Amino acid sequence: ASLVSIDPQTGAILALVGGFDFGRNKYNHVTQAQRQAGSIFKPFIYSAALEKGITPATLVNDGPLTITAAELNTNEDWVPQNYNEKFTGPMRLREALALSKNLVAIRVMRYIDPKYAQDYISRFGFDPKKHPPYLSMALGVGEVTGLEMVSAYGVFANGGYLKKPFFIEKIIDSKGRKIKNSSEIMNDETPPIIDPRNAYIMTDMLKEVINSGTGKKARSLNRSDIAGKTGTTNDLIDAWFAGFNPDIVTVTWMGYDQPKPLGEYETGARAALPIWMDYMEPILGNYPVKMMTQPEGIIPLKINPETGITSQGNEAGIYEFFYDEFQPHSNAYFMIN
Repeated sequence: ASLVSIDPQTGAILALVGGFDFGRNKYNHVTQAQRQAGSIFKPFIYSAALEKGITPATLVNDGPLTITAAELNTNEDWVPQNYNEKFTGPMRLREALALSKNLVAIRVMRYIDPKYAQDYISRFGFDPKKHPPYLSMALGVGEVTGLEMVSAYGVFANGGYLKKPFFIEKIIDSKGRKIKNSSEIMNDETPPIIDPRNAYIMTDMLKEVINSGTGKKARSLNRSDIAGKTGTTNDLIDAWFAGFNPDIVTVTWMGYDQPKPLGEYETGARAALPIWMDYMEPILGNYPVKMMTQPEGIIPLKINPETGITSQGNEAGIYEFFYDEFQPHSNAYFMIN
């Protein structure tokens, strides 16, 4: 197992556990282990989709799908499945992320184009060569380190900035004079790598994972400011949880050095989330609840949860966030099929 935790505002590493016992195994699973990301990669695909006009209210069909061998450039067709091998039908993107629906992620990837997604994820510090531009990228088949992942989730937590994780706060000489501090070491003056509105909406969607989705075990922490995502790879080989608030981002991973199944039901929610909670619970006690400030250019609108379009008059509905330029219209029913 491994854990890494950073301050997303600066990139300072707060904690790092690279393995069980350095005396027995000097392999650092946070910095060295390249493992499949699984579903903790989906938020970066959905972040890309927000820039293409898809919204948290966009309906996407969670239904069976056969990807032809010709489209994949392989010898056989691919019939992807959800984790529970069940389908829900049309659902809003927000719900699909909360419940980690694979078929929705693949349809979104197809809609935005894998090449665009591959280019977009490099903003977060991911190596595009490790994430080939195929539909399966949406399911996190590419390889990442825990350090890459914590830094990438930090972008959502801090409103859009990629902060390189660092260990050294300052360097002083033998007389106690400061030679360099972390801001000089890290060169802090960087522009945002994604629209701050994107970071805000993605964070809000990732709160839904904890409120009603695969991460709901974390509700027991009683924090309204935490967001996160579970991740499980094929055959239960890797289990992940990435979770954050504006003050702290922590990623936990569970798996074997030589990849093999962890065991039945050992998903990110069951194997990695409890480690995250054990670490975060005492630490969050030192931080007051902190909500992200809503950036300009976002509008909350009441929508019909069944259709994803705006509710009329006194019609019942739920509120959803939209970019000003991508508001849904009451007559513009749209679904990604």
